Amino acid sequence: MNYREISEVRDGMRVDWDMPITMDDGVVLRCDIFRPTTESKYPVILTMGPYGKWLHFEDLYGAQWRTMCQTHPEVPTDSTNKYQVWEVVDPEKWVPDGYVVVRVDSRGAGRSQGVIDIWSLREAKDLAICVDWAGVQPWSNGKVGLNGISYFGQNQWQCAALQPKHLAAMIPWEAAADFYRDMAHHGGIFNRGFVQDWSKSQVYSVQNGRGTRGFRSRLTGDWVSGPETLSDEELGANRRDFYQDCISRKLDTDEFWQSRMPDWSKVKTPFLSAANWGGQGLHPRGNFEAFTRAGGSQKWLEVHGIEHWTHFYTNYGLALQKKFMGHFLKGEKTGWDEQPKVLLQVRHPGEKFVERAESEWPLARTQWTKHYLHLNEQTLGTQPQTADATLTYAGLGQGVTLMTPPLQRSTEITGPIAAKLWVSSSTRDADLFLIVRAFDPNMKEVVFQGALDPNTPIAQGWLRVSHRKLDPALSLHYRPYHTHDEEQPMQAGVVYEVDVEVWPTCIVLPKGYRLALTVRGKDYEYPGGPSKGLETLGTQWHGCGPFVHNDPRDRPADVFGGDVTLHAGPSRQAHLLLPIIPAST
Repeated sequence: MNYREISEVRDGMRVDWDMPITMDDGVVLRCDIFRPTTESKYPVILTMGPYGKWLHFEDLYGAQWRTMCQTHPEVPTDSTNKYQVWEVVDPEKWVPDGYVVVRVDSRGAGRSQGVIDIWSLREAKDLAICVDWAGVQPWSNGKVGLNGISYFGQNQWQCAALQPKHLAAMIPWEAAADFYRDMAHHGGIFNRGFVQDWSKSQVYSVQNGRGTRGFRSRLTGDWVSGPETLSDEELGANRRDFYQDCISRKLDTDEFWQSRMPDWSKVKTPFLSAANWGGQGLHPRGNFEAFTRAGGSQKWLEVHGIEHWTHFYTNYGLALQKKFMGHFLKGEKTGWDEQPKVLLQVRHPGEKFVERAESEWPLARTQWTKHYLHLNEQTLGTQPQTADATLTYAGLGQGVTLMTPPLQRSTEITGPIAAKLWVSSSTRDADLFLIVRAFDPNMKEVVFQGALDPNTPIAQGWLRVSHRKLDPALSLHYRPYHTHDEEQPMQAGVVYEVDVEVWPTCIVLPKGYRLALTVRGKDYEYPGGPSKGLETLGTQWHGCGPFVHNDPRDRPADVFGGDVTLHAGPSRQAHLLLPIIPAST
């Protein structure tokens, strides 16, 4: 077969195309190596993933690329941008600083042979092998760093738990970690919109073997998905069905999920975990969980806003990455030894962010404040309930919203959120969608540019009531942790106490604004109407981007379509637990 396997000097770099790396089972993965033209030993920045190492950023993610370049012109500056690829570093901004950049197509994707098995243990082992391969090459100083967004960050957690010898540092940028809870089954509810649409549009579209039916690379002029052109049947035989794998495994007891979960006690590689406040539905939970649970002591957390991919490429993100990697891979005095453990871009309405250094997460000075659900008035307040009340809504419907009075002072909410509810259903189960919302003095909802959707609410949480069982060892008062290891069906009319995890957030609400909690039976919909989506993940979004839970196989109407009733009173103090940060004096 016609693989490139050539070395040439281009744009001030030596580029080795399609170099083979043989796995322990004989499967050959292909990588590109971008390195300085001066022969020496350099630290390595490595990524491995399924998006096609030869596919230019703009050829599948054109809207993202153009928007980023228009709003942040520093991104395309100081580079020819010929080698820009989705969610990995630009070698033209790293090689001149004395790094080698290695991009590997994961098993079954792009130019690498094999069977695609998304985020599998086999893939994680492949990445660990690639790390140790890079660590002993003649151009390597023996220190390998992993640095990439999303997929190229998620597999870093898995790889680190395998502890490859040459892994010296890593930056998982917006990287989920628990593929059951963070991605496929939010609170036990299947996330069809992402699982099915993403795998088809972004992974299978560049599967190895698409050949002439796939993309032609503007980097090399050759085929992104390898020299072979296979039939649909042959392609299907060379990949696991990710949608079917996920929807058919409803509990976190299957080896499919267990093998993908990193052992946090073994994650000891120094890391910078970069999260996005607006990533509700995929990544930020993993970034926060990793920071608090990983076994190593050399770990840092950074949290930002705006689009999912943007800050990785801006001067802000690039400087942060080089400061970290320079310290751990080169031993340079970059100032990282004085870096705060937590760096927050504190969010204000109007897409305003104020940088602030912190020492821990959650913040030690947090005032955990209960806002009680007063169902008769449909309000939220800090006073407990004094009388019994109920509120009923359609189990697959828009639900109910409870709102605070206008805030008497500017209020910062930064951290994890939890809700305690009492619910009953007329059927044997119910899905709870919780949305924490904000409204300005004119009662216009305040939304944000999320990681994907431009109309993202403050925070979201989910729970299937039959998955209400808690893990007592891992649950915290501000972050309940559900086992998802058995279904506990409801009995019609019986009231059940449930704890709902709402993903971490940050917002400073001015005086006069209101806070609200919506409890409903389906995904949030921004009342201002739909927005334009992105080519790869849908043409129209309604407030949740592609993270929607609308698969009829997972949510049959006869099970989830009954009436759901919230209960509150002196013996059932239903509340929303908020992380209020006191104003600095």
